[in-house]
Amino acid sequence: MLSDIEIAESAELKDIREIAAQLSLTEDELELYGKYKAKLSLPEGLPRKGKLILVTAINPTASGEGKTTVSIGLADGLKKSGKKVCLALREPSLGPVFGIKGGAAGGGYAQVVPMADINLHFTGDLHAVTAANNLLCALMDNHIFRGNALDIDIDTICYHRCMDMNERELINVSIGGGGRGVAREDHFDITAASEVMAILCLATDLADLKRRLGNIIVARNRQGEYVHARDIPGAVGSMAVLLKDAMKPNLVQTLEGTPAIIHGGPFANIAHGCNSVQATYAAMSLADYAVTEAGFGADLGAEKFLDTKCRVAGIEPDCVVIVATVKALKLHGGAAKETLSEENLEALRKGMPNLLKHIENIRDVYKKPVVVAMNRFASDTAAEIDCVLNAVEKSGAKAVFTDVFLKGGEGGRELAAAVAEACEIPSRLQFAYETEDSLRVKIEKVAKRIYGADGADFSEEAEKALDDIEAKGGRNLPVIIAKTQYSLSDNAELLGRPTGFRIFVRDVVIKGGAGFVVAIAGKIMLMPGLGAHPAAEKIDLLPDGKIVGLS
Repeated sequence: MLSDIEIAESAELKDIREIAAQLSLTEDELELYGKYKAKLSLPEGLPRKGKLILVTAINPTASGEGKTTVSIGLADGLKKSGKKVCLALREPSLGPVFGIKGGAAGGGYAQVVPMADINLHFTGDLHAVTAANNLLCALMDNHIFRGNALDIDIDTICYHRCMDMNERELINVSIGGGGRGVAREDHFDITAASEVMAILCLATDLADLKRRLGNIIVARNRQGEYVHARDIPGAVGSMAVLLKDAMKPNLVQTLEGTPAIIHGGPFANIAHGCNSVQATYAAMSLADYAVTEAGFGADLGAEKFLDTKCRVAGIEPDCVVIVATVKALKLHGGAAKETLSEENLEALRKGMPNLLKHIENIRDVYKKPVVVAMNRFASDTAAEIDCVLNAVEKSGAKAVFTDVFLKGGEGGRELAAAVAEACEIPSRLQFAYETEDSLRVKIEKVAKRIYGADGADFSEEAEKALDDIEAKGGRNLPVIIAKTQYSLSDNAELLGRPTGFRIFVRDVVIKGGAGFVVAIAGKIMLMPGLGAHPAAEKIDLLPDGKIVGLS
């Protein structure tokens, strides 16, 4: 079989104006970036008529589940079934593209294109986020250097520079040395983890963008009060100027010519892990079915989509799709990676509770219809397929084995039919916690109800932070729990459906601009390093301009 990039480059792309016409868009509503990409300039207040479909997954494994691939194949399947559909996905980060994870444009015959453009610089949104983030840092440090009229305590600075690359050497840095600035210790975050990225994705319009930028907490003064970005002269306006075009969603297409809006890219283990509100609004306004996804497993991306993004945006999904594979479930059941192609019903049965827990969460906690999408592998045996189908059916959900990787939309027809049927089931979104709950109670409820923990414990530092945040008016903010994606718990080694554990929250940080509180459970890196053999080693540019090795 051809590689992903070979498939993508052999595709005959349609002019982006043809793709826009499927959504009844005019050329006046497009800002063209060549023949195959465009930004959308839509009027405010469009009615959001479309059914919203959220695609999530089990806790990810080394086998890979193919959540983005299924999202794309599902959209293509809906289109083949005669539906007016639009995708809404996140933008890839250059860190994973050149690191270990690779790109985020799908795979096989379920891809968004132009694949190389999307995975690399695209329309420059992530560069704009990086520039706006670092401009605030520069203005803040210059303010301190020029006399520090805001009386900023430099030991409390909590806002950091970023770049869109995995760079271990920037995890801890010393800045301002040599007499040219105020010397202090600092660190870089990866752009996807920056607060500006979260703000870009949660802002509902330009006015909301500026409000959120102004609410960024950069430090405290020597009296212990917050210093905000709006206190730094010129910061909010100049940052907004850099983000003006980045606020507009990007329109591309799938291999089969289905419209795809790709915009924003926060990680789900350390942020809220969803594409922008603007992109979701657009997809729901322009199509009858909007397919979107949330990062990592349902305990991370879907929980944050439902408890945070839905609250902010005033939306709710009509159906939730949970993606899994037989191989991944066997890994959760203790099978060795090198044996995954062999039939192993014992390991599959032991791993099934991970999937069943996510089904329970969506159905019983959030009260939403669930469809399980099983990404089919050639090694899946009839007995293994029956095992999954029977277990999911007993749980009260429906499972569909799908072949979108090999067959594109044709392989997603059955899944599309099941999802369209589920979208007609009346439902009303319930939340894992209430806005009025204290921050501790919110964290406890997510830990107990979504992870299956016995509760949550807090370090002394976290306890003090919670008291301080609530005293300063942050009690009603949603919580974002930053933890490992590999387990329902905060311990990456506890696979399947662990029981008898507690979540340990070692620190709590308020993100005033994003409008949420981050509870840090376990070791979470905001700036990843490269592995021993990063993907960059395989990526190259040939003399004819052809890109190879991108996945």
